[in-house]
Amino acid sequence: MTRKTSLIALAGAMVVSTPASAQDGGDLREEMAQMRAQMAAMAARIDQLEGELEEVEAEAVAAKAEAKSAGTAIAAVQETQQEDDGTTIAFKGAPEIKGKGGWSFKPRGRLQYDAGFVNAPDGATGNEGFGSEARRARLGVSGSIPGGFGYKVEVDFAGSDLTVTDAIITYKDDGLKISAGHFNTFQGLEELTSSVHTTFLERAAFTDAFGFERRVGIGAEYNAGDVLLQGGVFTDNMDDLSNQNWSVDGRAVFMPKVGDTQLHFGGSLHYNSLEDGSTVRYRQRPLVHFTSDRFISTGNFAAESELGVGLEAAVLAGRFHAQAETFWQTVDTPLAASDPTFFGGYTSVGYYLTKGDTRGYKSGVFGRSKPANPVGEGGFGSLQLNLRYDYLDLNDGPILGGQQNGYFVSLAWKPTDYTMLLANYGRLQYNDAVLPTATGDTSYGVDSFGIRAQIVF
Repeated sequence: MTRKTSLIALAGAMVVSTPASAQDGGDLREEMAQMRAQMAAMAARIDQLEGELEEVEAEAVAAKAEAKSAGTAIAAVQETQQEDDGTTIAFKGAPEIKGKGGWSFKPRGRLQYDAGFVNAPDGATGNEGFGSEARRARLGVSGSIPGGFGYKVEVDFAGSDLTVTDAIITYKDDGLKISAGHFNTFQGLEELTSSVHTTFLERAAFTDAFGFERRVGIGAEYNAGDVLLQGGVFTDNMDDLSNQNWSVDGRAVFMPKVGDTQLHFGGSLHYNSLEDGSTVRYRQRPLVHFTSDRFISTGNFAAESELGVGLEAAVLAGRFHAQAETFWQTVDTPLAASDPTFFGGYTSVGYYLTKGDTRGYKSGVFGRSKPANPVGEGGFGSLQLNLRYDYLDLNDGPILGGQQNGYFVSLAWKPTDYTMLLANYGRLQYNDAVLPTATGDTSYGVDSFGIRAQIVF
């Protein structure tokens, strides 16, 4: 029943209920006429109000429909724009932006802070005791460019000078990769494994002693299934340019997988031609970098070229991993009847004490290990125990640089993919050390301990 009908019915009831005896016929007819006029005016007003209400309700419905249509149109435009742009942002330690057509951009960096001590016999060193340093403090960017091209630039702020580490332009096509710029030459498994993925504070002794480093040049890599071939032609490290030095480096790796076990076999070759009047020097610290003491050293001697040959092997099976390398460095020197050859090598094993964890491996090098149960997701992270024997011999012919036998143990805890606490201890036994003790002894032992806090993004 409408409002109009209800009011008319109410008025009619009032008329009917009026006593007939209260008035004569004339007066009654006059009052009823007045009432009918009032009721007619009231009905007209009700008709007007109901019409206005219907108009307002219709406008509201139309506005609601228009808003819904506009929202749908905006969503469609946004979806179309997203499809056209194709930009995505993912988090891999830092935001990685990928755009349509092969564009990508990612900031990157690492911070490693080391501290520890070195304990040597009296008189052998004046720098023993506690030491610390920012081992690496790098910032950079990397990404890709349409057409298969890529780039990577990193600088290191550790120490007193700003140092360029990587400055590379790359091109990839299926299994082929070509690199040009300043990057690491192809000198073995330990050297090519990133410092954020090694199991000890420092790499094997021979890698530093024999001067493995980044150089400016061009290199090519070809990966076909289980086979990886790498080679390049280089000048010298960016900080040492300009000179007439040049080198050729090559590496071959066979990396089959047998069931769940990853195997690795490889070899490398390095030839370095030195400009006239050059000298070389091979020496090494006792496991940690924050000391300046080198207990073994050949000193500087004249050289015309270097020839290095290396062999490498590794195995990864579940929580267990092992690796070994050997390297021979022969120096062509004009001052000796025969060219001296120096030797270095190591073997190491590791085991994860936490269930479900394994060491990362990809494309012929060790890579990032990801804890199966990281901190922040209800887990402890990964805990890795490692042992290493490290040997370096800098004695040959007239060169008496000393011998080092190193026995190392480390414990690496990774709470998350991008953080690590690493502690290692080393006992180093020296023969023919270049730093004699207070009593003139050149055969003695040195204790070395270091810890590292690391963040990577």
